[in-house]
Amino acid sequence: MGELEDVHIPAVVAWSLTVAFAMLAVPSVVRLVRLEAATSADARQQDLAELLMVLAMLAMVSPLGGPIPAAGWQAILVLTAGWFFVAALRGRRCCAVHHLVSAAAMLYMITAMPGHGDGPWMSMMPGELAWPVLALAGIAYFAVDSVRAGIIGARWARTESLRDHRAVRQVCRALMGAGMAYMLVTGL
Repeated sequence: MGELEDVHIPAVVAWSLTVAFAMLAVPSVVRLVRLEAATSADARQQDLAELLMVLAMLAMVSPLGGPIPAAGWQAILVLTAGWFFVAALRGRRCCAVHHLVSAAAMLYMITAMPGHGDGPWMSMMPGELAWPVLALAGIAYFAVDSVRAGIIGARWARTESLRDHRAVRQVCRALMGAGMAYMLVTGL
């Protein structure tokens, strides 16, 4: 999938989503490269999970294609979902459940997208996703979560300094959720 005409979504939308998802990677990368003692292991795990989700979303919408075949992303997402499943069982914060759902939704999109058998590379293609009831459940989850996270992020941004990453994390979560819902809608 190295050529623009292979993308099955309009080129302007594909490039817009590529830029938007790349920008969403910046806050996670910045937080991951900082070596602050106050950063918890849970926060690092969340940043890594968010970065993996953004990279997978980039690979699905980028008109240039991705350097990792779909099977590689499936393996990464299975490991991510498994990690956060165990974290959720251990009673970690609700973010573990959100990251589990996000990884499972990405795994679903990669596995159930039409035309996946045409080659090893991922591409976001409008069409019939297998098991559309899962897509509808994902759309509902990400739409509600996106609105909730956006409201929380806006509230925190008004009351706290921008050095506090909680507001930025919520705004990014809202934008990523909207992107996930869009990707699921286009798959129907």
